[in-house]
Amino acid sequence: MNKLGAVIAFTYRNKVKTKSFRITTLLLAVLLIVALNIPYAIQLFSGNDGEGALKLGIATGSYNELAQQISEVAVQAQKQQTQAASATTSNTTAPTQIDWQEQPRSEAELNRLIQNKELDGYLLLKGAGKDAFPTVTLVSDNDATSAQTLLQSAAQIVKLRSVAGGQLNEQQLQELSSPVTIVHQSPDQQGSGGTDDNGRSYTRENFILVYILMILFFISLTMTGNMVASEITSEKSSRVMEILITSVSPLTQMFGKIIGIFLVGITQMGVYAVVVIAHLFLPYYQDVLAQFNLHVSNLSWHVAVLGFMFYILGYFLYSTLYAAVGSIVSRTEDLGQAVSILTVLTLAAFYIGIFSISNPNSLIIRIASYVPFFAPTTALIRIGLGTIAWWEVLVSTIILLVSILVCGWISTKIYRTGVLMYGKRPTWKELRRAMKAYKI
Repeated sequence: MNKLGAVIAFTYRNKVKTKSFRITTLLLAVLLIVALNIPYAIQLFSGNDGEGALKLGIATGSYNELAQQISEVAVQAQKQQTQAASATTSNTTAPTQIDWQEQPRSEAELNRLIQNKELDGYLLLKGAGKDAFPTVTLVSDNDATSAQTLLQSAAQIVKLRSVAGGQLNEQQLQELSSPVTIVHQSPDQQGSGGTDDNGRSYTRENFILVYILMILFFISLTMTGNMVASEITSEKSSRVMEILITSVSPLTQMFGKIIGIFLVGITQMGVYAVVVIAHLFLPYYQDVLAQFNLHVSNLSWHVAVLGFMFYILGYFLYSTLYAAVGSIVSRTEDLGQAVSILTVLTLAAFYIGIFSISNPNSLIIRIASYVPFFAPTTALIRIGLGTIAWWEVLVSTIILLVSILVCGWISTKIYRTGVLMYGKRPTWKELRRAMKAYKI
């Protein structure tokens, strides 16, 4: 056990202290920071960051009264948005503010004011029949397009008000104008109301969490798996392996490297997680989360726990195979071709999950959740978004554990014989003969 800890510590320190690891981690963290701040920078330099209100006018015509009603409803709506933003957090990005010009003016005069930068745009209503609602047009330059959504909602309320003829109150008008959300639910969820074991409904937060976990599984496994194989191949090509193999058993050495590089990957992902979490607490992202009605409290934590568990099991399954492949390659130049089959398996697990995420109870997902190479992503989808019994999770986990033991046993035999074979890549017949001679 002491030797295993020594191998883990040596592998971890050796990889973390390298310039390539530090530079790669730093560059990716900087790129992540830049990507997360691009939306805020675009909003900041677009001129609509809440420092100045948009100046809009109303064109004269036959529908001046309706246009005035739209402007009044828009003013009420933006007041409600401002109050909601203030209640959410004290430093959120201000919602769109509109400064309406009092007197309607002709289109020619309004166009002249827009050209002189004295006006951002104007509202134009025209082209309706006797009982039809007129067409609403927002004539503006690019700076006033942010008000389009607000004006569209206000025009919808005014339209409902005109059709109802004063028979509905404001609350009823708001209810009619709000969209209806249709939630998909399978027959298995009908009895429980579409909730999980903790009584929480399957939410958008769970969907985002499952999506992120699958992407992290693919990226981190590709990086750390190749790191395991290249570490073993480089030691083999430098003949250091001949010394190590006499002092540490192959089983201890192989799993020490796998666990050490796993900790390296966790460290790297932890840096990126800190960057993302720190941005989520910024006022801009607090406002974005509030707009999309996303809350951490809606997450089902058993999805995160089981997702991390399947990630660890999937990592050890693939890493043992990466170690075996790395041990039979004598040159790092040949490593890419040797691990191609494992890359294909990783891509298959990722794409099966991604393309089936909208149908988590499909037959292919159910079958793939019992296949050890695909279970880390497909079982996660069924846990987070579909329906899966506890015994199915248990069976999938047991299959993964048995597969890790079998692949670890085979990989250790290949590792013990492969690391001492130099020159050309050994054939399967040579490996099988050498494996029979070595007893674990």
